[in-house]
Amino acid sequence: MNDYYTEQLVKKQTDMKDMLVKAVLVAVTIVSFLIVMMFPVGLLLPIAMIVLDVFMFRRLNVEYEYLFLNGELDIDKIMNKAKRKKVFSAGVADMELFAPVDAVELRQYQNARTYDFSSGNGQAKRYAMVISGNGELKKVIIEPNDTIIEGFYMMAPRKVLR
Repeated sequence: MNDYYTEQLVKKQTDMKDMLVKAVLVAVTIVSFLIVMMFPVGLLLPIAMIVLDVFMFRRLNVEYEYLFLNGELDIDKIMNKAKRKKVFSAGVADMELFAPVDAVELRQYQNARTYDFSSGNGQAKRYAMVISGNGELKKVIIEPNDTIIEGFYMMAPRKVLR
């Protein structure tokens, strides 16, 4: 049996939004300690803030795993290398187009709902996959390696722009 199987792990880089969330959490934690210094009644507040900080910092450490098997692409979100959650799954049959993000052919799909499962690195080779299903268009942005691109091309050569 010939199965076309490949997987890839992409680590999401820390962007400005993540840094802002971290900065706000740390600032609120510091303020909670200052409040306890002034009013010793609220001792539970800093402890709760530290627990929230640890929880949120772990959730902001994200990797995406692309699993391509015989024309089906599954994307899992891995938080802090411990918790896995399936965030996307689609097949070649549902795909309208698979092209580099800057391709002219993607302009007609600019109103589609966009999901970004890439690292956020501007230098990376990013592709957009347009999926139609349930009466709506979705544009999924990923950073596939050459093996995944070749797999999509083997399954649907007319839908793939390299």
